[in-house]
Amino acid sequence: MSKIKIMCTSTGCIDYAPERYKALDIDIIRVHVLYDGKEYREGLDLDPVDFYRYLETIEDPKNHLPSTAMPDTSEIQACFDKAVSEGYDEAIVYVLSSALGGTYNKISLVARDYEGKLKIHVVDTKITCFGEGYLAIKAAQLAAEGKSSEEILKETGWMMRHQEFIGVDGKLDYLIYNGRLKGGKAFMAQMLNICPVVHFSKEGEIVALESVRTPKKALMRSCELIRDIIGSRDPKDYLLWHVYTGPSLIKTLEEIEPKFGVKTNHESVIMSPVSGCHNGPWLAGYGLVFLRREDEPLDE
Repeated sequence: MSKIKIMCTSTGCIDYAPERYKALDIDIIRVHVLYDGKEYREGLDLDPVDFYRYLETIEDPKNHLPSTAMPDTSEIQACFDKAVSEGYDEAIVYVLSSALGGTYNKISLVARDYEGKLKIHVVDTKITCFGEGYLAIKAAQLAAEGKSSEEILKETGWMMRHQEFIGVDGKLDYLIYNGRLKGGKAFMAQMLNICPVVHFSKEGEIVALESVRTPKKALMRSCELIRDIIGSRDPKDYLLWHVYTGPSLIKTLEEIEPKFGVKTNHESVIMSPVSGCHNGPWLAGYGLVFLRREDEPLDE
């Protein structure tokens, strides 16, 4: 039986998730964040609360935008070398959506150098933040139960097809500064106080589901969308948590969601700074993943 190591990019927010997940010993490949003249390794020497506070208070943010950088090749190699030295036969690496940057491709290229030493499966999760991280958590739990890599990949593959991220950008500043919202659309959106309700497409791109006027109405719409997606499912068949950057919108979301019958059943997890630096410190929303019942087929 193969000994399988589970890894995840830092964007999966495992560092910020509940402490009970630390016992699963998931190795983290860290994406970098550059701001205020320094370079940080996400989850190791970057505190997300301090980071989002910085984004809220910085003067002239347009000319002081944070940026991100892929993990160094040596850092990826160090994770794989560690797995080899610890006697692992296989590794499964859960990586943020390839549509969000080059990290997936870079890890895949480095993995090729380990053929014959370590069988490495690099998974494009088509999402990021704790939705990505929970796939690695589930994989680690299955590996601890003695499941094969094929079984693990099938189970987490099913979960990838049954997950959702819905967020509301309360202010458009960082979307405009980063070039994701341009020209006339940006002007009209600011003038009309438009707040996009965003999610991940099947291709792993973060796109606007709807555009709603005012942050509160957009949050209300996000509640309706989550309620409709969950439908009549029993809470034991899914995990629902809050995702957020700064504290401003999450309080409003918590106040209005009882009106829509929405209730989270997992602790909140702050948004990855690598993702949040593009959206800004005014995002709040939900992460959702369904858990497969025994009567549901793995293949669809």
